[in-house]
Amino acid sequence: MADNGPEKKKSDFRYATGDAKVPWAAIGEHVWHEDMMGIVRMLVKPGADRPAFDSAMTGVEEALMKLCGCGQPTAKLSLGDTVKALEEEVAQFLGSKYVCFVTNATAGFQIAHQFADLGPGDEVILPAITFIATGVYPPLVGAKCVFADIDPRTVNMDPEDVARKVTPNTKVIMPVHIGGYPVDMDPIMEIAEEHDITVIEDAAHAFGGRYKGRMTGTIGHFGAFSFHEVKNITAFGEGGIVCTDTKFGEYFNQARFCGVDMSRQIENWLYDVVALPTKTGGPQVPGNHSSTEIQAACLLGQLGRLEEIIRIRRERAEYLAERFENVPGLIPAPLDTDEIESTYHLYLLQVDPEELGADIRVFKQRLTEKGVTNIPHFAPLYHFELYRQLGYDTDAIAQSCPNAENAFWHTFTHLPLYPLADEQVEMMADLVIEAAEEIRGA
Repeated sequence: MADNGPEKKKSDFRYATGDAKVPWAAIGEHVWHEDMMGIVRMLVKPGADRPAFDSAMTGVEEALMKLCGCGQPTAKLSLGDTVKALEEEVAQFLGSKYVCFVTNATAGFQIAHQFADLGPGDEVILPAITFIATGVYPPLVGAKCVFADIDPRTVNMDPEDVARKVTPNTKVIMPVHIGGYPVDMDPIMEIAEEHDITVIEDAAHAFGGRYKGRMTGTIGHFGAFSFHEVKNITAFGEGGIVCTDTKFGEYFNQARFCGVDMSRQIENWLYDVVALPTKTGGPQVPGNHSSTEIQAACLLGQLGRLEEIIRIRRERAEYLAERFENVPGLIPAPLDTDEIESTYHLYLLQVDPEELGADIRVFKQRLTEKGVTNIPHFAPLYHFELYRQLGYDTDAIAQSCPNAENAFWHTFTHLPLYPLADEQVEMMADLVIEAAEEIRGA
């Protein structure tokens, strides 16, 4: 019998070396702790009103010291113990069975679409108004985006229009919790159950929101969250979570990292590479959405403060609603109810053009002149050249989404809602009201 050399161990890969006397790799051997802390301090500059900054940075530095066993054979900079710890904490927070930390929410959408076995000729129903990330994967695999109109009050997907746009080709529905305000999910799930459709929640804005006592992102078959730099909490600029209670979650590790399966080995090698099973049989080829330890450490440090972060945003939103409530022409953003708990990622301000005497474009220009940042942020996706280039009849789609058209052209913008100082929030409210009064009096 041929001598095939010493038996290889499961632990030899990425990057624990078992009893090897000479490890096969030193991870990040040229990364110094001082360099990493310098980058962190550049990315996260303290504000004058952030006395907790130094203590928070101490926690980050301690986490980096652990990561900067770099150059040691047992070190990890990606998919290590910190990523696992984050996933466990998030799973407990959400009450979700399977959680996977990935590069961004878009990667989470892709993994969920792969479970649905999305492909040529299939259709995905998504809201007309959302960020482009919601609508990029379906065309990539030859599927079609079908745009549902919005609820004019919340700017969220209208379940009644979803029902009208279901066809035998509908494979996925993607409700998006715009600004962190939860979609009315019960009718969406009823439609999905009736037609055997997979529901993928775009909860990019809604980490920590609740709908009828359930966490947003856990109501559909899959949910994906974003930790981009402008979100309520961030993983150093990017990062995402995908979660599910379906058995597909058992394949999250393979879905995240090129199909590598450490529980299987081929002859004379350390692992096998597998395709992903799907709802209809599959197979689907996985991609690479690996996340880093430093991102996980950053996010872990903020999880414990999330409820406080949302509370402060809620108070700001309630203050603005109180100030705007009786101002003719202004429509305050919707607030929490007995069934809805928003994350208040954005303050969704609208105007009544008839009462105001002008539409949102005039109002936004007046706010800009006064130094108030207001960014509509989201256009109906079918207005982008991408969909014209793909052959979509964008004029016909616009006619089928009258509420989205009206919101985009006439009523909808949003105001900043991060933890501004009290005087900044008061000044912003004063300037918004002043702008409305000037337009009405013109």
